[in-house]
Amino acid sequence: MALKIRLARGGTKKRPYYRIVVAEASRPRDGRYIERVGNYNPMLDKDHPDRIKLLEDRIKHWISVGALPTDRVAKFLGTAKIIPMPEVRESPQKSQPKQKAQERAKGKVEKEAAIAEAKAAAEAAPKEEAKPEAAEEKPAEEPKAEEPKAEAAEEKPAEEPKAEEPKAEESKKKEPEAK
Repeated sequence: MALKIRLARGGTKKRPYYRIVVAEASRPRDGRYIERVGNYNPMLDKDHPDRIKLLEDRIKHWISVGALPTDRVAKFLGTAKIIPMPEVRESPQKSQPKQKAQERAKGKVEKEAAIAEAKAAAEAAPKEEAKPEAAEEKPAEEPKAEEPKAEAAEEKPAEEPKAEEPKAEESKKKEPEAK
């Protein structure tokens, strides 16, 4: 006969109240139990003295007999220093993102790190170089980049009116002939 120290739910809908009980492992959660050894009211504040009540001597007796506490009850018993605090378990593997999502996240993190490194290098580079040299190079480069843009902008508007003028002349020629 395997014994468990576990929670048995009571209370109404959306207002839970739990009894801490010793029961056979094969019994239903809210079914028949051997002994009630405490209670837990999650509706109270965490520092409220009536939130968790335990009968320490009875719990120690049942643990000596071989009853095993569930994870939640073991946490309660650990905070009350009845048993050593149980290890904190990692989240279940099922809740983690799948392999493709992990790869995408890894790539995104690497990309952001590369961008941050590039920005840091760009900020560090001007500091290392002499300021007068950097000032001379920048104005020399900027006009070269602007000149082709200006020529391209001038050529495009000039071409567009030429294309429109012949259309206007053709329409004028056709009108007098029709009269």
